[in-house]
Amino acid sequence: MNLKKLVATLLSINVMQFVVSLIIFIKVGLTDLNTVNIYLYLSVGLMLLSSFITILGLYFASRYKSDNLVESIKNLEELNIKLRAQRHDYLNHFQVIYGLMDLEEYEEAKKYIDPVYKDILKVSKALKTSQPAINALLQAKIEAAEKNHIDLYLEIRSNLTDIPLEPWNLCKVLSNVIDNSISALSQVEHEKKIYVDIGEFKYHYSFEISNNGPKIPDNMIESIFKQGFTTKKEAEHGMGLSIVSKIVHDAGGKITVTSNSDKTSFYIEIPKLSACNFNNEK
Repeated sequence: MNLKKLVATLLSINVMQFVVSLIIFIKVGLTDLNTVNIYLYLSVGLMLLSSFITILGLYFASRYKSDNLVESIKNLEELNIKLRAQRHDYLNHFQVIYGLMDLEEYEEAKKYIDPVYKDILKVSKALKTSQPAINALLQAKIEAAEKNHIDLYLEIRSNLTDIPLEPWNLCKVLSNVIDNSISALSQVEHEKKIYVDIGEFKYHYSFEISNNGPKIPDNMIESIFKQGFTTKKEAEHGMGLSIVSKIVHDAGGKITVTSNSDKTSFYIEIPKLSACNFNNEK
């Protein structure tokens, strides 16, 4: 949802109604003064109704934007706390490692370094885009996956500088799909894995989120993005995906899903902002 476009559309409707009402008022007023009051009341009523709809639309649009901003800010704050804590711990880690090396406990030093290095690597992998909100979201999802005993692997090959989506909308897309993968993996007992791949091509960005959870039945694939889609067995897959589909399609992109016994993959393409502007100029 683009708030600026929504505001412009609603205000344009109001202006058009006012202009049409004015034209009718002038024409009728010049020919038949007895019907002026009828058109006047009708015009005022329509404009009041339109204004009410405008205000209502702006309220819900603002609340939608606010809710997503709150979530993005929360993720940013958590990432900031994580980075500050990590920085604070560096000195302690170096002191321990130095002490072990000084005692010639090289094997113990290596064992100590391994988890510290992995912790640093997790955060650094999530800090590769130019979108702080996306970086924070990915870090939050890594930690959410860990809590559910899931290994989440990131492959980021783009800084997303030319993406047309607002950060909170892109967060909404990625968050919903990753959350669905986490939910799907709650049904399995084997090793749980999620792969998030963010790539860039000449005219579009790609986002692929895969998991090794259960197969989505073929007869449900086409319905999975429909609003209200639920089944007792596959309800998790449909959770929030209609929102994802709408955001992606509103941006001129597309989303597809494939599923077999080995993995389920959601593939999203979103055109670059420069590509959108080029097409609009044609």
